[in-house]
Amino acid sequence: MSYKQRTIDFIEIEWATYIERFNRLPVDEGNRRVKKQGYAQFRDMLAHVLAWWEEALPIILAIAEEREYERRKYDFDVFNAGAIEKYKGWDEAEFLTHFEKMRQKAAADLKSMNEAAWENRRVRSWVNGIFIHHAREHLVALSRFLTLDTLENEWAVYIEKFETVEDKGAFLKKQGVENFRELLGHVIAWWEEGERIVTGIWKDPNFKWQDMDTDAFNAELIVKYKKLSDAEAQKQFESKRQAMIKLVNDLPADVFANRDIESWLAADVVEHFDEHAIHA
Repeated sequence: MSYKQRTIDFIEIEWATYIERFNRLPVDEGNRRVKKQGYAQFRDMLAHVLAWWEEALPIILAIAEEREYERRKYDFDVFNAGAIEKYKGWDEAEFLTHFEKMRQKAAADLKSMNEAAWENRRVRSWVNGIFIHHAREHLVALSRFLTLDTLENEWAVYIEKFETVEDKGAFLKKQGVENFRELLGHVIAWWEEGERIVTGIWKDPNFKWQDMDTDAFNAELIVKYKKLSDAEAQKQFESKRQAMIKLVNDLPADVFANRDIESWLAADVVEHFDEHAIHA
């Protein structure tokens, strides 16, 4: 899949169902998730997302068309507070209509952008930050789409991206491991645990699991994967990634409404990626 098509899919699938998925949550649970994100209400988070779309689109198009545009240094706290304030007085229906119109405009504008622009590093940086990474950052109700995208596009190039890291030792130290195979082992083992629990819940309504000592579990993984070769660890990583893709594809649509399954997949696949993200 091209980077362009991936971006369009985010706008037309992930963001198109974002509000609907949130509204399926029980009110108390929805409020809890929004407050965890640092917002008083869901509408404030939508205002934040919308404001960045409105900010980014003219810049992306200007870069694509090789036009000048105003370059700004952002005080993110000020910008985000201004976004909430901007839409504070809007009628709810009017605000939601505007959000949807802007989403459709984003899709149309990006579809019309010349193909060469999609290879521009600055275009990709803005697109990734505003439409792709933002969806993971503000995950409040997991979708099959976002789960698969993270497995098929982010985790798929994780090993490759590690090879581009200049100071590998500093990166690994920050991750709390001595070598890359230990980090891969950490990811593999949590995928295995997540797969076991998600499958158990899906197939048996009475399935129970015990919470584990996370620190002890992680320590055991380091010892286990220290013994493997780099090649074997990478082989196991790719095998388990493919297994997770199959699992997510096989799950019935209604299973994503199960909060236990959703939380395991969100933590194991999406949030875990950004926790160990390689910025190279």
